[in-house]
Amino acid sequence: MKPKEVINKWVELFNQGNAVEISELYHSDAINHQVNQDPVEGKKAIEEMFDREFKMAEMVCIPENIFEDGEWAILEWKDPLGLRGCGFFKVINGKIKFQRGYWDKLSFLRIHELPLPRE
Repeated sequence: MKPKEVINKWVELFNQGNAVEISELYHSDAINHQVNQDPVEGKKAIEEMFDREFKMAEMVCIPENIFEDGEWAILEWKDPLGLRGCGFFKVINGKIKFQRGYWDKLSFLRIHELPLPRE
């Protein structure tokens, strides 16, 4: 699959809340770095991250734009609650090797009425 096709499948599986199937889109040594959190390394750790997050809140990804440039796909997204963000995916041989995401974690926590960090 080309990068844009992988991201279309990623969105479909994300919206199903399926941690096992979405993790199958990643290389075994992939890195998922949501910049407001520590990077998650390895397919199994990525699956566990998605499993925790899907249990924490109902999340919906509505693509606004998906761009493709060589090995890279860029996803600009929103959700029904007003959160917006974007993700950059490096896709090699039809699987995600690296992902970096930008979104406002404080807004996410507030929208979903989750505990806010103390500091």
